[in-house]
Amino acid sequence: MGDPKKKKRRAKSKKKAAGEQSLLSRYIRDWVFRDPPPTATDDFAPPPVAAHRAADRVVFELHSHSKYSDGFLSPSALVERAHRNGVKVLALTDHDTMAGIPEAMETAHKFGMRIIPGVEISSVFSPREEPGTGEPVHILAYYGSCGPAKYEELDELLSSIRNGRYVRAKNMLLKLNKLKIPLKWDHVAKIAGNGVAPGRLHVARAMVEAGYVENLRQAFNRYLYDGGPAYAMGSEPFAETVVQLICRTGGVAALAHPWALKNPIPVIRGLKSAGLHAIEIYRSDGKDSVN
Repeated sequence: MGDPKKKKRRAKSKKKAAGEQSLLSRYIRDWVFRDPPPTATDDFAPPPVAAHRAADRVVFELHSHSKYSDGFLSPSALVERAHRNGVKVLALTDHDTMAGIPEAMETAHKFGMRIIPGVEISSVFSPREEPGTGEPVHILAYYGSCGPAKYEELDELLSSIRNGRYVRAKNMLLKLNKLKIPLKWDHVAKIAGNGVAPGRLHVARAMVEAGYVENLRQAFNRYLYDGGPAYAMGSEPFAETVVQLICRTGGVAALAHPWALKNPIPVIRGLKSAGLHAIEIYRSDGKDSVN
């Protein structure tokens, strides 16, 4: 038989967790369905509101990409698709750019949706902060509807990272050429689109279109995975620096897809010390991502 005291503690812990989840659900519901605020105010946090119908269903997506990074849809089309799928709150978090936010917010207004201005920032976690070392880490930044404070500081960092993405993609092509995969830069740039800093997915799509691999999964599994034969680094800042910058500019910092990290525990501990607020734990395809 089990220890009665342990069973009692577990039951108490489950009850507390259920209460916290209920509180969070109510908080989000009040945020989504409350009356629109005056235009001069921020709507990142909800004021007290009246109770809503039990039938009201809150669906929110806090990690999405448009064609401004490695997504397939324009911000407008992305918002429209989210609306068709019942999403009430959408965070647009393109890689290293916030260029699609204005278009997304304009379209969302037509559907009565709320957009959380966001960005997924490329970085590197290195305990000793030694250049050229460490593990690639992506940090999600979420801001209120007024956008980040000290925007120039954030934009300077993002611009530097985007410039590094061009160098990184070209280095990937050099490595692929050495592996007898003569992929053309013009092909990758065309897939990325005008003014969009190319990423691994653009390289992978070019590989598929050129017939060097059968699908995107094969491109990543064989060549483009972290540390793979065609993998290359850009000019990513240290992850702790990114988290601190997000906090300094009035944002909420969250660790993206921690299940993909080789050593998640030290990364999480290090970033928590730097001010990390949250961790992504659920994928929008319905699969649990953290066990």
